[in-house]
Amino acid sequence: MELQATKPVNPVEDAKWSPFHLKLTIYSSGGPFLDGYILSIVAVALTQLTPQLHLDAVWSGLIGASALIGIFIGGLLGYVTDRFGRQLMYTIDFILLIVASILQFFVHAAWELFVLRVVLGIAVGADYPIATSLLTEFAPRKHRGLMLGVTVIAWYVGATVAYLVGQWLLPIGPDAWRYMLASSAVPGVALVILRLGTPESPRWLLQQGRAREALKVLREIYGPGASLRHIAVPDEKRARTSYLTLFNRTYWKRTLYVSGFFTAAVAPLFAMLTFGPTLLDDYHVLSGSSGYGSAIISALFIAGCVPALWLLNRLGRRATMIASFAVMTVGMLLLGLFPKGPLWVIGLGFLLYALFSGGPNIMEWLAPNELFPTEVRGTAVGVTTCISRLGAVAGTYLLPWALARYGVGPTMLVGALVTFGGFLICVFLAPETRGLTLNAASVGEDAEAERVPGSPERRIRVGR
Repeated sequence: MELQATKPVNPVEDAKWSPFHLKLTIYSSGGPFLDGYILSIVAVALTQLTPQLHLDAVWSGLIGASALIGIFIGGLLGYVTDRFGRQLMYTIDFILLIVASILQFFVHAAWELFVLRVVLGIAVGADYPIATSLLTEFAPRKHRGLMLGVTVIAWYVGATVAYLVGQWLLPIGPDAWRYMLASSAVPGVALVILRLGTPESPRWLLQQGRAREALKVLREIYGPGASLRHIAVPDEKRARTSYLTLFNRTYWKRTLYVSGFFTAAVAPLFAMLTFGPTLLDDYHVLSGSSGYGSAIISALFIAGCVPALWLLNRLGRRATMIASFAVMTVGMLLLGLFPKGPLWVIGLGFLLYALFSGGPNIMEWLAPNELFPTEVRGTAVGVTTCISRLGAVAGTYLLPWALARYGVGPTMLVGALVTFGGFLICVFLAPETRGLTLNAASVGEDAEAERVPGSPERRIRVGR
């Protein structure tokens, strides 16, 4: 049976871009910005603190992966935001980050730095399900990809700024690394102040039975024409707020898909960014100024995200993901097969991987927020982030050891194999949610009639 999509009348899902959406996007991007900053500033700091703290390969890998370990723990707090709300934790988590950032200045042993960076990771990991869920639940469907995509770009902006700040601080002297690590407190303070007064998600309020509060927020943001029926999910479509819900008959394939491609995307990427200066030295590129080289690579990742924002809406989520992982695999293969050059081949490898990672990078936050309903949205973001960080921790921890034992070529070939795994996951599991309302994407409510008019997929099969 074929149905022709009709124009929906939904002042929430079809709302125009507003100053509120802009502010919420900027504020919610703070967590990814600080994630990129914290994970990347340590790459430059390690060049100084390794001899000062007498780090061997094991401790170097542990400190490089420490924030990722914390993000794994913090991601589990996504369940908390589903139970107790988005807005409450929206500022509290950054207070913990500020304190841990400042304390890094005073460390004198490797284990102290390791512990503090785990705490930093917990704060950042907790912010992902909080901020992205809140952002998704306010985002109009035409702008959902853009708003969540900006948070991904913010990650790379944070990484780029970190590399530049680290390179600029190096001339201070042998203790410059202390200033580098403590510097994340500055944007942390700014974001705590900016986030004060952010409203609670009306979808979460309604799910908690607080209908009057939900309606008040809706009309403040979307005007008097907005009503609860524009965001309500039928009772029979509601999910339970539980970790187990992610693995039930309805959602287990979605959990496998998001966790799988997420892991395949970030395991090689985080290892490359955390030890970017080391990798560039091994390739004999920008030796002595590898902080700038790492900033250039990070800027390429930003450049890759920009066209992906358009492609995900134009080509669709599924096609963009498959194509992106295919080209990223080719880039990794070039880096693995030609570790000694020529220089243009190495540059092409980095270029292909970085530019085409934009699709998967944006979908890391877009997919779990679209594919899971309000009751478990934060839980889903947290759990899939946790699973992906296991791969990221393994890649980041093992990279220094693999480079020392096997060299850069074989190490990057392993990265190519992991990336190809992401390609296969997308081929077999990637769904298409382009143009759907949030309810239709997450619970399948009237998906046939809910696509945006003018979408390239204007006719879709019932039950697809």
